[in-house]
Amino acid sequence: MDVKKTIEEISKRAKEASRKVANLSTAVKDQCLLRTAEIIEEKKDWLREENEKDLAAAREKGLSSAFIDRLTLSDKVISSMVQGLREVAALPDPVGEVPKMWLRPNGLQVGRVRVPLGVICMIYESRPNVTIDAACLCLKAGNAVILRGGSDAIHSNLALAGIFHQALSESNIPEAAVQVVPTTDREAVNELLKREEEIDLVIPRGGEGLIRFVAETSRIPVLKHYKGVCHVYVDKYADVEMAKAICFNSKVQRPGVCNAMEGMLVHQEIAKDFLPAMARQFKEAGVELRGCKKTVSLLKDLAVAAGPEDWGQEFLDLILAVRIVDSMEEAFDYIARYGSNHTEAIVTKDYARARRFLKEVDASLVLVNASTRFNDGGQLGLGAEIGISTTKLHAYGPMGLEELTTTKFIAFGDGQVRE
Repeated sequence: MDVKKTIEEISKRAKEASRKVANLSTAVKDQCLLRTAEIIEEKKDWLREENEKDLAAAREKGLSSAFIDRLTLSDKVISSMVQGLREVAALPDPVGEVPKMWLRPNGLQVGRVRVPLGVICMIYESRPNVTIDAACLCLKAGNAVILRGGSDAIHSNLALAGIFHQALSESNIPEAAVQVVPTTDREAVNELLKREEEIDLVIPRGGEGLIRFVAETSRIPVLKHYKGVCHVYVDKYADVEMAKAICFNSKVQRPGVCNAMEGMLVHQEIAKDFLPAMARQFKEAGVELRGCKKTVSLLKDLAVAAGPEDWGQEFLDLILAVRIVDSMEEAFDYIARYGSNHTEAIVTKDYARARRFLKEVDASLVLVNASTRFNDGGQLGLGAEIGISTTKLHAYGPMGLEELTTTKFIAFGDGQVRE
């Protein structure tokens, strides 16, 4: 396969398809998404067979359990994809929305109208469900999308693309509206990042190394999310049982994802009441605690001493950095230094301190008395997400339909000319 020629053809087909997709009616787009959901359910067994090819290869390579978890199309993940498609179909269509209009002194009516971005290139690693999430969101927002998944998920991604193509064809939408790059050759990424004439935005989703490579190489604007170093701050006014439940869920439910807690900050005035019981619960779940001197002194054999590299580390595993802080201000300083602008949470019964945390902490989602695991498009009511942006232009946080559009100016006149 000539990689350069393949990418050139894919990009040009996507650009051509984007013009038609931008003008599709809401009904046609929703029909396609709902049909995709039906086909996934009809072909679930075949989809699992294709996914098993990727899983077998991953096990043969000795890849980690966290990696295999992200790669697996379990019944739960498949149901989540189907639900996401139906939820996105049910969401209001942002395309064509006029959020604001105003009248100029010369009688010119000026406004903004929401329009698709055009062609989006998604570069991601091991999670094949991203193929459906990205495709359905891009289509509903009127964009064409080029999907370049990780080589470890190639069979799963191509199978999901085939299902989407069937629904596109049945809806009389160009199949080039959703394309999966069919090669695992790494040169394909380099070639995609050169296609600034056809591709309008690149969204990398994966490890920090992948995202930094894309950001440094691309000729096309890139929305970045380097890593998810998320914290829960257990305030001195926290409800201990609530704090235990939130911290346990934040770390243990799915430790290999970007919105899992990687650092737990505990106010010194609640540490003795909270930490020992919390540490025992973590130990039973197989979590290794790496703590500051105060933490190790309090917990003894339930924690090991943290090294300098543990602060601000994205473990993506059952490992947790723990620090006892003297004050809320120290927690703020720690988060500002070691956080990644992803997700930060406070557990407290004090309203004023909760409000201050919301105001002063900079992250794409700041929570009060809730798990960090809620920083997810589906959980926040977006239906699904194409990724979580930790940069602020042009989106911050989970990217749903509205974040996959922009606005252009429109103006209505009755013969005005500029003096």
